[in-house]
Amino acid sequence: MDDRIGPALREARVRQKRTLRGVALATGLSASLLSQVETGKSQPSVSTLYTLVSHLGLSLDELLGLDVGGRAPAASEPDVLETTIQRAADNPVLDMDNGVRWERLAVDDPRSVEPLLVTYQPGASSSADGGLMRHAGREHAYLLDGELTLRFESADHVLRAGDSVSFRSDRPHLYVNHTSAPARGVWFVVGRTGSGRPRERIAGPPAELLRLLDGARPVTSDER
Repeated sequence: MDDRIGPALREARVRQKRTLRGVALATGLSASLLSQVETGKSQPSVSTLYTLVSHLGLSLDELLGLDVGGRAPAASEPDVLETTIQRAADNPVLDMDNGVRWERLAVDDPRSVEPLLVTYQPGASSSADGGLMRHAGREHAYLLDGELTLRFESADHVLRAGDSVSFRSDRPHLYVNHTSAPARGVWFVVGRTGSGRPRERIAGPPAELLRLLDGARPVTSDER
């Protein structure tokens, strides 16, 4: 499923008639990094992926190429009561830079909640450069195995198996696994792409300036 990340991001950018340069200026990411992610030459970190999907207004299911109802047909067994059973082997998977894996769990309405089984390998971090990230919504997490450090602006919190946490995701934060064993937990991100509410845009130049910059030069072949 990770092969879907680059094409999905590129498709969303092209559909919105944005250039690599314009998206780079708006998100603070380099155009070369964006190009490498879109062409599959590089996997994004968690923070890079959240920055891009928030800026382009994508849900996790759209990124995974799932249908609008949030179910992968081969992975679900709905009954008359609309119960969704998703087998472990059918979890849609996103493998990201630095040893972080997301597995999308069963959900009926992905517009309101994004349920994830998350694994951080030893040394893995949600940001390649150690910078704090932020995105819309509220984050709820329960650690199943291992140990994970959650960093906010001025404090570190060590989470161990059985610990849970809840916080507003627009608060700058970072996850790091400082141990020699994988850390695995269940995450629920609520309201990141909620229906009827504006999607968060990463701070950057005003939209009118971005449109002018996007039209300031011809679009090159790798930006189409």
